[in-house]
Amino acid sequence: MGILDVKGVGKRFGGLQALGDVNLSVAENSVHAIIGPNGAGKSTLLNCLVGKLIPDTGSVMFDGQSVLGRKPYEINQMGISRVFQTPEIFGDLTVMENMLIPCFAKRDGAFTPNAFAAMRKDGEMFDRASHMLEEMNMADKRHMHAASLSRGDKRRLEIGMCLSQEPRLLLLDEPTAGMARADTNNTIDLLKQIKDDRDITIAIIEHDMHVVFSLAERITVLAQGTPLVEDTPDKIKGHPKVREAYLGESQDAA
Repeated sequence: MGILDVKGVGKRFGGLQALGDVNLSVAENSVHAIIGPNGAGKSTLLNCLVGKLIPDTGSVMFDGQSVLGRKPYEINQMGISRVFQTPEIFGDLTVMENMLIPCFAKRDGAFTPNAFAAMRKDGEMFDRASHMLEEMNMADKRHMHAASLSRGDKRRLEIGMCLSQEPRLLLLDEPTAGMARADTNNTIDLLKQIKDDRDITIAIIEHDMHVVFSLAERITVLAQGTPLVEDTPDKIKGHPKVREAYLGESQDAA
């Protein structure tokens, strides 16, 4: 068993079979990529993992516990954090205020906007948020409004917010979408650093094959809602069914 085990998961939307008998095991402390062409079921699967959708069949286990039927915040408290395709940050707040919110939520289990006045007096949380900003190389941007950040820095901030909750599993939904190549490479370097520095498992959904082959230790390829193949990056690159279904469209990106 892996830290994340998916068995026999199926999901229909009316007459559309989005997922069919999906089996997936993510080894602890690994980087596992899930790829596939548009409509393969990647986002549907991810939403089943975080409680946004409930599969019609099958099971989803995290560290031996079922996530099915749990609310997203409960799954987060189990030790799963998700980085969204579009960075989910508070644009009207400063970078420091953004980082303080998950720090308080991790400790107290809840956060309300009127807590800002008290949080500035809480040295422990302020130090924790400051340390995370330093780790994300964003300490010099702490007083900036988050909306003014570049796409790459917004992603960096969101990843830092997730890490402040000390997850055991980090789920990334196309973390480099919309980025210039320089920001993409910086994000790859950041994720490599996170993996080296932490006892953490990373599962990533990504279209950019440069990102996938730079990070992944195992790759699962979805096609029409079912796993086509799972293997190491080197074997995935040369697999004829994978090249036909997906990689043949993106060889230049690899």
